[in-house]
Amino acid sequence: MNFLFVALGGALGAVARYAISLIPVKTDFPILTLITNILGAILIGFVVGITSNRERVSDNTILFWKTGVCGGFTTFSTFSLEAFNLFEKKQYMNGGLYVVVSCCCCIFGILCGKKLATIIKF
Repeated sequence: MNFLFVALGGALGAVARYAISLIPVKTDFPILTLITNILGAILIGFVVGITSNRERVSDNTILFWKTGVCGGFTTFSTFSLEAFNLFEKKQYMNGGLYVVVSCCCCIFGILCGKKLATIIKF
């Protein structure tokens, strides 16, 4: 049964990620992956924040949101490939900026998501 919750959440996350990738953007900088990963970090921080009170949240709900939706939505492998491609094209400044901004913004996103969860009472 756990696999079903992860699969359903993963499908939802993957569809959301694909929808964001369809936004027309004209830049060599992988901004849509960056935005997706930041949104995913905020979401997982929020999920962790609201599920910290485990009495009100089922394990299946946590699996659906944290492992399924967030796992299907965020794009670490795509991030890694895009960073590699920037370095391979000798775009060292963009590559370095992308790695640093991605890591910093995603960690900050988790903090924001957790804080948001304390403000919004479920």
